[in-house]
Amino acid sequence: MVNKRILIIDDEDDIREVAQLTLEAVGGFEVFTAESGSEGLVKAQAEQPDAILLDVMMPEMDGITTFKNLQANPVTSNIPVILLTAKVQASDQRRFAELGITGMVAKPFDPMTLTEKVAEALGWQY
Repeated sequence: MVNKRILIIDDEDDIREVAQLTLEAVGGFEVFTAESGSEGLVKAQAEQPDAILLDVMMPEMDGITTFKNLQANPVTSNIPVILLTAKVQASDQRRFAELGITGMVAKPFDPMTLTEKVAEALGWQY
């Protein structure tokens, strides 16, 4: 089986590093990272990942704007997106679902269950 490829877009170094290490070690995924929405858009188009983990709260271009830009580009519009967010209220979840977000992982997340949550949201076996 070909390894699934995941792009993590998050402005926090420690979040990117922990998520990358966990997804690679536990899930066997190939992981790319970007530290901003604009860098994430470029990497998503170049790398064509199987999924994107996207932080909601980022400076300059937030996660929702990044998501809308991904959706507007025919090259990246079909890539499933899972939000990494501290916004876990029901109203936020409804708004994210209405946008077409594939899933959500609440911050702070447990590194030991991150791979399982990502795989479950995407319907993947790992």
